[in-house]
Amino acid sequence: MPEIKYEVKEKHGVLSRNKSGWTKEVRSISWNDKDAKFDIREWAPDDEKMGKGITLSTDEMRELKKILNGLDL
Repeated sequence: MPEIKYEVKEKHGVLSRNKSGWTKEVRSISWNDKDAKFDIREWAPDDEKMGKGITLSTDEMRELKKILNGLDL
């Protein structure tokens, strides 16, 4: 199985933190030397491991923002 390369381009913010120190974060990440996309996933302290997450293009992030702005929270 080929190695997956990634580079964190920007850390936008932390959504939550659990008792063991893992954080759920929004970041911009370049996967396999491609253009960076928005990424939401959990990260271990010191970024040594990551959990499963979701990656969104800029257009998808704009649509998500519209949806979230329309919620009555």
